[in-house]
Amino acid sequence: MKLDVPDEVRNKVIADGNAAWLDELPSIVESLAREWSLTIGGTLRGGHAAFVVEARLADGAAAVLKVGVPGTQRDLTLEATALRLADGDGCASLLRDDLDRGALLLERLGAAICDVVPDPATRQDMLCDVAARLWRPVSPEVDLATGADKAREYADLLPRLWEETGQACSEATVEDALACLDRRRRAHDDRHAVLVHGDVHDLNVLQAADGTFKLIDPDGLRAERAYDLGTIIRANPDLGDDLHARAKRLAAHTGVDATAIWEWGTIHRVVSGLRSRQIGFQPFGDLLLAEADRLTAGAHGPGGGQ
Repeated sequence: MKLDVPDEVRNKVIADGNAAWLDELPSIVESLAREWSLTIGGTLRGGHAAFVVEARLADGAAAVLKVGVPGTQRDLTLEATALRLADGDGCASLLRDDLDRGALLLERLGAAICDVVPDPATRQDMLCDVAARLWRPVSPEVDLATGADKAREYADLLPRLWEETGQACSEATVEDALACLDRRRRAHDDRHAVLVHGDVHDLNVLQAADGTFKLIDPDGLRAERAYDLGTIIRANPDLGDDLHARAKRLAAHTGVDATAIWEWGTIHRVVSGLRSRQIGFQPFGDLLLAEADRLTAGAHGPGGGQ
């Protein structure tokens, strides 16, 4: 079986020292197709942490086969947990999984919201509404990372990413993100945490057959609601709108604290920018980092400059 592996996926696998997986991937996909009675279609692009292809079930129903790159089994386990908890409400439905092989079979959705809804502000409000459909209380006994766990992980990761990318943003930008991480870690409260998606942006919200929208690729976390809204503040670095005003508007739309939204947006912007720079996902990475440097130099928080 010959597969069309996107450059973003190939680059990440090679950068992580797992190039041999690229040779194993065709046999993995072929065995899954045989066992699940799938007809494999075209490659779907946009991410870097999984190989994703169109598929059809034996009854002709459209689906998506997702195979995580090496080192993502824990991430896929969390994703599968989140999808089961959502049960098709706010997220694509999980049809089957084989976590030993890092594979998920998912409901196939349609066009991205950015291809259906042209106005950015309207889209942002809709992203909030789709995320809110997913938000629901989750017992601490469920094996999901928390917002505090993620803050600690990012605090360890950021300095290393900054060095590995040749200090691709200012030191002040990294320090600002680390300070936000410390505050969000301390703000975590299990009593108010909910299931969050973790990466709400235009390309992760697709139209379902009934015309509504659903999220794909959940990270699966138990965190404050602002975690998801922060990714909406991070996204679309080339829109040119006032991000402080965007944070305030989303806060008013959802009833979530604007400062918490802003701080998670700062965190997501710097982490995503450095990660994208590391794997060559451009120009997105450089756009995010340039915006992060501008904001760090000129203003702090949703209230504007100091």
